[in-house]
Amino acid sequence: MTSEKIDCRGLACPGPVLKTKEIIDKSAVQQITVLVDNIAAKENVSRLLTRCGYQVETVQQEYGVAVTGIRNVDESACEIFVEAAPREEPRKILVLVGTDRLGHGDEVLGGKLIANFLATLKELGEELWRLVLVNAAVKFAVEGSEQLAVLQALDTHPSRVLVCGTCLNHFGILEQKQVGETTNMLDIVTAMQLADKVISLT
Repeated sequence: MTSEKIDCRGLACPGPVLKTKEIIDKSAVQQITVLVDNIAAKENVSRLLTRCGYQVETVQQEYGVAVTGIRNVDESACEIFVEAAPREEPRKILVLVGTDRLGHGDEVLGGKLIANFLATLKELGEELWRLVLVNAAVKFAVEGSEQLAVLQALDTHPSRVLVCGTCLNHFGILEQKQVGETTNMLDIVTAMQLADKVISLT
């Protein structure tokens, strides 16, 4: 039986789920044990493993919780990550981000959520066609930003990350931009028109 064990203690959401999915995607592992240290991670990893056809068992241990999934090697891949019908080319998804926080209420929480959202965009794979940053979101693309490395990792194709020039000028940070193509509203609207799907966070 092929097995893997990964330590996801100390990782913020969605880290444990992404690490677990990475192991599942790259190998036909029959048993996987994930060490976590909070209830949310335990529930999220358990749900992912269940959806991927694993029988899940959780054991409370001194150092946290061990979430173990076991399945037959012939089980199909994760249902939530299987496309219903094959496509000759990936969809072109445009993600428009116009804020430096996600949701309303607690600003610190909102900052953590938008950071998690950006970090999880890589799961769209080739379908992430354009990531457009406007208004306060352009601050993510400048020197010193905590999200700069995430954006640089996403910007693997020409013009994948578009950064509003008017917005950069407004905040006085145009010269500090480190990633993406400086763009304008005409280019943004045209890209939205060409996209198969637009996801907007404003």
